[in-house]
Amino acid sequence: MSANPSRRHAQPRRRRVTLGIAAALAMAVALPPAVTNAVSGVSADDSSVSAAARHTPFQRDADAVRDTGAIGVEARVSGGRHGPYTVTSGTADIRTGRPVPDGGYFRIASNTKTFVAAVILQLVGERKVALEDTVEKWLPGVVRGNGNDGRKITVRQLLQHTSGIHDDYPGIETAKKYYEVRFRPLTPEQLVERAMRHRPDFRPGKGWSYSNVGYILLGMVIEKATGHTWHDQVRDRLLKPLGLRHTYHPGDSPAVRKPHARGYQRFGTKPNLVDVTLYKDPNASGGLISTTADLNRFFRDLIAGKVLKPAQLREMKRTVPLNDEFQVPYPAARYGLGLMKTRLPCGGWSWGHGGDEIGYMSRNAVSDDGRVAVTASMSTGWATSVEDTLRQHRAGMRLVANALCRDGE
Repeated sequence: MSANPSRRHAQPRRRRVTLGIAAALAMAVALPPAVTNAVSGVSADDSSVSAAARHTPFQRDADAVRDTGAIGVEARVSGGRHGPYTVTSGTADIRTGRPVPDGGYFRIASNTKTFVAAVILQLVGERKVALEDTVEKWLPGVVRGNGNDGRKITVRQLLQHTSGIHDDYPGIETAKKYYEVRFRPLTPEQLVERAMRHRPDFRPGKGWSYSNVGYILLGMVIEKATGHTWHDQVRDRLLKPLGLRHTYHPGDSPAVRKPHARGYQRFGTKPNLVDVTLYKDPNASGGLISTTADLNRFFRDLIAGKVLKPAQLREMKRTVPLNDEFQVPYPAARYGLGLMKTRLPCGGWSWGHGGDEIGYMSRNAVSDDGRVAVTASMSTGWATSVEDTLRQHRAGMRLVANALCRDGE
């Protein structure tokens, strides 16, 4: 999840619409033939059956996402009756018209939060951290001022966005701003300091408000508790044991590994698309890069109980309702510890997260038994209106929910 159309998952007026409210502006401007004559395709492991015939509904849903204005779309189903298979739509590069790659890398944005939460919960299972530990215990004096008090905020509240810490994550609302900041990310300390300039949104535990800064603080807690960076712990505890060879932290590099679809952003009401593929955002609120296959595998293994001990997985799945603002893009959804629970149109619930980063947006869902997962990656971000954003978000959510209903039967 992210906030602001040009960010990961945050609130609609901020840069990360964190839970994933980024969406596309319908193409009102004439784009090159490479874009308007979009490339679509299906890849499946079972070539003995016509993949295109079997997966027409999935392709149709991917094309519907493209039609909201997304430049490129890749979606993958893992597990279930027919998986794994992938569909693509649109183009990876408006200059060349090359097709969206099957298995391309993309910035997963706020999906990173689920990895960070899993590390914290592993530490809880090892009795190295407790969910009721205060922030002050691990980060003395860091959360202070203007009514903020780390002595009253717990690790659980950071994980669940119930800390009340105001999410003052800087936005990128113009192309000029993007070029100014793309290679100069703020440090965790700077981002926390910005948040401390504001009064809390509510008293700890008395509300829900998406906070990227809360996860930046969790990254700092991981480092204090283990002596290693949050992303080193993600690598050693999650990526290596689960065989997620295509998930990584970019370090100081602004690039995305190849193959990838280029990331594009539409700023304001201007028709021009800006290539924003190069960007530095190494923080624990959304700094990882991955693929649809790796994300599906991670979420399936997580929900199936292969990542956490039973007690910690139960805690992760204990949910609270979202605030009214987030109920607009996620009606009836609930949030656990780095994990969101969403109602399926066919009945029942799915788990996942989603993310919005400048130039990239992703939506995902995994069945309650971990048997089948779906991830959609869209190589377009939007800094326009909330209404524009919601169109692509809703199309992406329909795609993953419909696929999960079909393959999870």
